[in-house]
Amino acid sequence: MNKLSLNTLGHHLQALRLERGWSLSQLASEAGIAKSNLCRLEQGNGNPTLDTIWRLAVQLNVPFGTLVAPIAVPLGEDGIQVRLIDQGKDTPQVDAYWMRCAPHTLRHAEAHSLGTRESLTLISGWLEAGPEGATTQLAPGDTLTFPADQPHLYRTQTAEAILMMTITYAAKGQTP
Repeated sequence: MNKLSLNTLGHHLQALRLERGWSLSQLASEAGIAKSNLCRLEQGNGNPTLDTIWRLAVQLNVPFGTLVAPIAVPLGEDGIQVRLIDQGKDTPQVDAYWMRCAPHTLRHAEAHSLGTRESLTLISGWLEAGPEGATTQLAPGDTLTFPADQPHLYRTQTAEAILMMTITYAAKGQTP
């Protein structure tokens, strides 16, 4: 992530934390990250992983897209690149992403907030995805929808996979 994007994320993260009246220690503890790492992030430093950003979004009770919306460059690590395309304004909240998985990538994703669902449509390549222990193989044009409120994975073979991903969050107060 470039310096401008880090600064943007840091200011946005701090504003969301302060809106809730939380200390650095509170948010860091709830998200399972070091207070010093959160402090660096808010100052526009560091190199946050996708999992760290997800944990912060879950603890702040905002969609991942809301946390990263001000960032114009793709976010990525370990062979995965993700870019927010758009966020819906209706209920339930739906975020749309472009995603690229490099060849020979295995990405274990943490559970998202309760009731969250992902839909993946493979554009090119080959992808195995879904909840751990119950994955599905996708070919171009295939779509898979699964509960993302449990650990899940994305796996490629010899070619990269390009896909569209939508994340649908449970409406506030709605039980899945």
